[in-house]
Formats: sequence, C-alpha cells, structure tokens
Amino acid sequence: MTISMYQASAPRLANMLRNLDAILAKAQAHATAKKIDPAVLLSARLFPDMLPMVKQVQIATDHAKGCVARLAGVEVPKFEDTEQSFEELRARIARIIAFVESFSATQIDGSEERDIALRAGGQDMSFKGLPYLLGYAMPNFYFHLVTAYNILRHNGVEIGKRDYIGTP
Repeated sequence: MTISMYQASAPRLANMLRNLDAILAKAQAHATAKKIDPAVLLSARLFPDMLPMVKQVQIATDHAKGCVARLAGVEVPKFEDTEQSFEELRARIARIIAFVESFSATQIDGSEERDIALRAGGQDMSFKGLPYLLGYAMPNFYFHLVTAYNILRHNGVEIGKRDYIGTP
C-alpha cells in the first residue's frame, strides 16, 4: 500500500486545523468563564524567548497554506498577521482550511520531485517535494500547532490529548 503526497498533506493539515479551531474555541470559553482578559492567553508564551500564542497560530497556518501551495506549484497567498482576538484567529483558520481543501489530489500527487525554494529565517532554502513535506513543512506545522496547544494548556485551559489529536 502506498500513500500519496496529497493524502500525507492536505487532509492531515485540514484535520489538525479543525482541531486547533476547537482548541481555540475552548480557550475562548475558558477566558470568558474565568473572567480572564483574552489578550492574556493570546500573548502568553512558554518561555520569554518564544513567540506568543497568537504568533504560533499564525505560523502554523502559514505552514499549512505554504505546504499545499508549494506542492501544487502555485503561489503561496500572503496573509497579514493582524489577528488580535480568538475570533480573528478562528476566521484565519477557516480561511486556511478552505484554501487547503481547494486543492485536489491531482494537483499535489506526483510532487515528490518538484523543486521547492523558499526563504525562511533570512536564509534561502531548497528542497525536493517529498523531503520538503516530510522534513520541513509538516514538522514546522506540528511544532507551532503543539506549541499553541501547550501554551493554552499551561495557562489552565482544560484541553487534552484527545483535543489535539481529534478524530482521524
């Protein structure tokens, strides 16, 4: 049995983004129930030199849209990072899910050897499609998604592994 580039990317990204949306909904409800200013959770960090929760969500969504766009050989859409509320973050996630789901298997399958070039952290990077997907795009996506989860969990939001993994 084989797995396609599409199966390893778009459906997984969309599923995890839905889980992130549900986690943010719980965080928003937690802030309301505990009378916590939402900005406290949105700006929370695990360590002073780490990015805040809002930025973790923005970067995770950037990796999701970048992944499918690059694998399909289309331009990566640019979104301004202006979100400052749970509602705005959740709207961003919804836009990214719609973008990810706009790609078909025929657009992404066969991209294992596609040349992919990008600039990140001030450095130029180049990959073939499969190493990009498995060694860069997905690890970065999961890193920032789980960091957002961990920030919220650390700050008392009642979420657990089931919320993170969701249903396959």
